[in-house]
Amino acid sequence: MGSAGAEVDGPARTVRRRRTRARVSTSRPVVGVGIVVERADGRILLGRRVKPTEPETWCLPGGHLEAGETIEQAAARECFEESGIADLAETAGFTVVVDAGSHRGGVVFGVHARSTGIPTGPGEPHIFPEWVWVDPADLPRPLFPASDALLRAWTGATPDPAWQVHRITGG
Repeated sequence: MGSAGAEVDGPARTVRRRRTRARVSTSRPVVGVGIVVERADGRILLGRRVKPTEPETWCLPGGHLEAGETIEQAAARECFEESGIADLAETAGFTVVVDAGSHRGGVVFGVHARSTGIPTGPGEPHIFPEWVWVDPADLPRPLFPASDALLRAWTGATPDPAWQVHRITGG
């Protein structure tokens, strides 16, 4: 055997390269954001998420980070696009959760904000037919996995072992 994975044959010294393929995933991790919108009475905003290829779940407003956005800007944009709520105050990131149990390895930033707003109606009614204010101690089930991970981090509950939780501290 020669160098660099080549095989060398007899006196003629024919060189054949062994073909090796590294198994590299072509998918890249998705970078997302979810926002815990809290009213003065402590209730938080959740949407009923309905997609034809997925089980129905309850979900925080959120979505993908777009180029050039801060996590707070992405959270505010997604909240407005999905629920119609635009009056957000005291907006700040509080955690990053990583879906370590998924082949895609999604990364989701958690943002918290206060609001006095009323959902003006779903901006994506085919996905979110309704938005409701709920008591965080009495959440509807099932929750969308990323929303569940963010809410566990926000409330201090034990995280699901499939998710890594990284708290954001003052900055």
